Amino acid sequence: MSSVSTSAPPTPPGSAPGTPGRPRPGLTLAVILTVQLMLVLDATIVNVALPIIHTTFGFTAADLSWVLNAYTLAFGGLLLLGGRLGDVLGYRRTFVAGLVIFIAGSILGGAALSGAWLIGARAVQGIGAAVAAPAALALLTRSQPEGPARNRALGLFTAVSSGGGSVGLLLGGLLTSWASWRWSFLINVPIGVAALVLGLRLLPTTQRRREPFDVPGALAASVGMIALVAGFVWLPEEGLSLRVITAFALAVLGLASLGLIERRASHPLFAFRLLKNPQRVTALISFMLIVGPQMAAFFFLVQYLQVAHGYGAFASGLAFLPLTLGIFGMSRLTPRLVNRFGPAAVSIAGAVLLIIGHLSFSRLGTDTGYWPWILLPMILLGVGGGLSFMPFSARILAGVPVGDSGAAAGLMQTAQQAGGVALGLAGLIAISGISSGSGAAVPVPELIMGMDRAFTAGAVFVGLSLVITIVSMIMTRPVRTPAEPAVEVVPEP
Repeated sequence: MSSVSTSAPPTPPGSAPGTPGRPRPGLTLAVILTVQLMLVLDATIVNVALPIIHTTFGFTAADLSWVLNAYTLAFGGLLLLGGRLGDVLGYRRTFVAGLVIFIAGSILGGAALSGAWLIGARAVQGIGAAVAAPAALALLTRSQPEGPARNRALGLFTAVSSGGGSVGLLLGGLLTSWASWRWSFLINVPIGVAALVLGLRLLPTTQRRREPFDVPGALAASVGMIALVAGFVWLPEEGLSLRVITAFALAVLGLASLGLIERRASHPLFAFRLLKNPQRVTALISFMLIVGPQMAAFFFLVQYLQVAHGYGAFASGLAFLPLTLGIFGMSRLTPRLVNRFGPAAVSIAGAVLLIIGHLSFSRLGTDTGYWPWILLPMILLGVGGGLSFMPFSARILAGVPVGDSGAAAGLMQTAQQAGGVALGLAGLIAISGISSGSGAAVPVPELIMGMDRAFTAGAVFVGLSLVITIVSMIMTRPVRTPAEPAVEVVPEP
């Protein structure tokens, strides 16, 4: 099949390729991938340091969860806004602004002297990530030539986005064990400053649009998405409490208001026209169903390795290395498979491997050894994820107009965050019956039973994604009409 194009032409009207003499696109791609990895791994890098942070600041179990939730709320809740900011203000400008905010939050986190200070710093990091991440993806499509090169770049981007969580566990364990938990934040500073300096020199520029900004739409989208993420974050721990119900009600009110506002706005914040494409909608739903079980696997397997097998922080992160290598290894192969067989067919193969991996993990017991009953499913999750994520990204971003690149990037990353938080960290944890708090360790028998239920349900979610993808592929297959029989023409006498 022909290669999949995921963006508009590289030099659209209103953009400039940059100053003469800029280096090749490969270095530009390296800057974008480095920043994306930094933004994604910060969602998990402090996980293994939570017990030490708990002791340092005297957190309660409920308060300690906000070290993770503050970042998740700001990042997931503001992605739609961040994506549209890039469309209006210019992608390089918003990328740089988001990176500066993220670096400032990292400095504040490393220097935190109280629990409230640390939680506030995590929120600042999340705001910076929500502004920078959609712009990074939009810049990637602008800086890479259309065709196979762009597909390869997109494969690397999705590998970084999906594998960054496991990299965060490994790096967090390493820094916490060998240095201090504060370096989980401070390591972002030199990397971020270097990316900032290089980005100002390498990244393509885009002109700012001279149009009014949709402030009411921005407020409605921010309130609605933050409330929605908050509801799913609190749901596993509190059930249908007053706070959870209030959060969901506020989310419905905010998102419904967004729909009404956007219908009347002359320059709407959110491009609802992106959802008129059935292929994009089905790809978004399938993507969420794939991401949720993958994110939940991190939560359950870290607990299992530490509680049932006594792994330390660094050993727990190291145990995820096969999954990480599987994702990054497949990122080099998947674009070529997509170019040959198409994104739907490749994502189907990945979903089959993910189902087998989740079902294998549902069979873990108290005496299960790492080899082969943990290692092999880890590899299946890595390879299956590597086969799945890039094709879904290609389908979501295919045919996006030039002016909607940031909105489309924000929409895709919102789906990724919503799938991870709503289906993974809320839905599957609720199904498992295991508390998501950071208090005492879960008893091993309860953990095993909960994992059985959660991984089985995760396999069902991936199976639904598989069915949706197959149906979508059948519905969009070209219909061939039977050839009409040849008519013999007899010349007149």
